[in-house]
Amino acid sequence: MKIGDIFGYSFNAIKLRKLRAALTTLGVIVGIAAIVALLSITQGLQVTITEQLNQGLSANTLIVTPSSGNEDGNIGLGGGSGSGFSLVVNHTDTINALSDDIETSIAIMSRNGAIEAGNFSRSTTLYGVDFATYAQVYPSFKAQTGAVPLDPVEVQVVVGNRVSQSVRNGTVFFGAGELVNVSWVNATVLPPVKEQYLAIVAGVLEPLGGFSFSGPSDTGVYIPIEKAQSFFGTDQCSMIVVILKHSDNTTITDVSKLIESHFSGQVSVIAATTIIDTIGIVFSTIQLFLAGIAAISLLVAGIGIMNIMIVSLIERTREIGILKALGMRGGGVLSIFLGESVIIGLIGALVGIGLGWGLAVGVSEVLGSGLFSVGAGGGGSGTFAVSPLLTPEVFVGALAFGVGVSVIFALYPAWRASKLKPVDALRYE
Repeated sequence: MKIGDIFGYSFNAIKLRKLRAALTTLGVIVGIAAIVALLSITQGLQVTITEQLNQGLSANTLIVTPSSGNEDGNIGLGGGSGSGFSLVVNHTDTINALSDDIETSIAIMSRNGAIEAGNFSRSTTLYGVDFATYAQVYPSFKAQTGAVPLDPVEVQVVVGNRVSQSVRNGTVFFGAGELVNVSWVNATVLPPVKEQYLAIVAGVLEPLGGFSFSGPSDTGVYIPIEKAQSFFGTDQCSMIVVILKHSDNTTITDVSKLIESHFSGQVSVIAATTIIDTIGIVFSTIQLFLAGIAAISLLVAGIGIMNIMIVSLIERTREIGILKALGMRGGGVLSIFLGESVIIGLIGALVGIGLGWGLAVGVSEVLGSGLFSVGAGGGGSGTFAVSPLLTPEVFVGALAFGVGVSVIFALYPAWRASKLKPVDALRYE
């Protein structure tokens, strides 16, 4: 028989048993939909997080933190606490002098704090930075309203977009030009003391979204580094961001070793590319794990296909006998049964891909609506849009997996059908 005749016969056989075929196909649809939805959301989340990280971590960026945290309890990217060593603001001058490959470096101080105006208060993270250098290093450090002063006076602050206004309805809490009270709780003394001072909002940052290890954040409040030193009562900084002139691996490795050697191994130097690559590896592992879980439902669907095919074989024994009596060989019978499984798998995979994509879009809408909130680089929380991503690899893989599972589990019933003897099949009641 020709391929067209085989699939035509198989399709007519499926139409004669619509309900059974629909239930069999449903198992494939559910399995493929689960795989596509999970992988699309995961890949979309990976792209979103990577894009957000790239805003604050360019390829030529190094992040220097105390290797085991610092004394004030603010743990940096190096992790741990209690090493006794702390980075200080003027270490930037030391680092800048280590190599001609270093363009500049900037110290970042941070504390959990709050900003208040009238009866309204909002928790945030207070960052002490040099406004001019910070704006040079991070072009996203620019105002949507007001301005970012490059030579600020001590009472001027810059606030993140989500600190200034509500993410849900756009209500402005702290606008440019308003007087606010900036505070943090000093727990290094007993009893703890609420340190505070009156400031003026010089500017509100443009919306950034997502995550940031060292760059501007929607949920941060920025104060001049000189004011931060007196306000926090220390010159210790949470991290120093080093900007290199080149982003090749040799430069990154050499400068990292120079910095670690100069501080006698008491600091950790993390390359931005390392963070991004690590996130990629983590997400790849998560995708593989989720796909494996979803594939279990496809295996259940495959067992259902085998069961249905065996039942169909029993019901169509006389039909198979007639076909063989008319001259059809075992290979033709095998092809007819496999053709039915291919059609079921193909329809189930295509419908499952469409349903899975719809589920992924629905979940992303829920995430983007603010029903779930995600930390965004420091104090407070925010939401960010996750756009599901259906790559060609996922589409083709889901299609092949759906058809493949259907065919594999139909092989045994099809083989049994092809081995039936015409005389025995015709006598079957």
